[in-house]
Amino acid sequence: MTAKWVECPRDAWQGFSRFIPTEEKVVFLRKLLQAGFRHLDLTSFVSPKWVPQMQDAEEVLKALPPPEGRTYLAIVANEKGLERALQAERLTHVGYPFSLSETFQRKNTNRSLAESWPLVAEMVQAVEGRLGLVVYLSMAFGNPYGDPWSVERVLEAIARLRELGVREIALADTYGVADAKRIRAVLEAAVARFGPEGLGAHLHARPEEALAKAEAVLEAGVFWLEGALAGVGGCPFAGDELVGNLPTERVLPFLEARGLATGVDLSRLPHLAEEAARLKLRYA
Repeated sequence: MTAKWVECPRDAWQGFSRFIPTEEKVVFLRKLLQAGFRHLDLTSFVSPKWVPQMQDAEEVLKALPPPEGRTYLAIVANEKGLERALQAERLTHVGYPFSLSETFQRKNTNRSLAESWPLVAEMVQAVEGRLGLVVYLSMAFGNPYGDPWSVERVLEAIARLRELGVREIALADTYGVADAKRIRAVLEAAVARFGPEGLGAHLHARPEEALAKAEAVLEAGVFWLEGALAGVGGCPFAGDELVGNLPTERVLPFLEARGLATGVDLSRLPHLAEEAARLKLRYA
């Protein structure tokens, strides 16, 4: 049995204060490919005013080898970003962050939830036959703003996305505070109603919580997880600097030990994690 692991250098790098030269990004990404990573969330098509780190999205993609069955995903947040993505070389997928929290959706995409649904419908039509579309259902395990949340609201959002034609949906613990019990409960409910196909989990955690959260995902019957080497990135507004992405170098051996093939050369993970940490030290 296989697990789908999405490595997320884009999530790791986007908050760094200093710009990582394009050449350094490309060298690191090529090393990921050489190690066997097949699914990369590697850049975003957003305004350089808001995320200056991703201003070289087109150049990074152009410098990579052809995907040849691998996934090269970029985040888009509006129509202009979608236009850029549709013209980009090598790109295979776009991801759209859709929050269950009205407050966070406005903070993150500068539009309301009501304004976001038509954009998702537009994306489905625009990418058909050209790119894959992943919707990241953020704040899927609760939010810090007091906005309404329940498991049923999560299921309603998934159902509406499915009706629009979205096949791939990753539930995200954007704030990084949901415990393993809640993660399992939400994902179990989603799997019970929709089946496991096309459902993933993008979680943020403190280091000591990472494996328990990963195990909760597996126990719920979901086998698509995401993270970043050295646990870099995550949620800058969580109020806890130790909250980061699930650390690849710890989770992948855990998955393999559970009998789930990842296709990644585990012997390369310690060195790659060191390189990821050095990039953070140099540019964060």
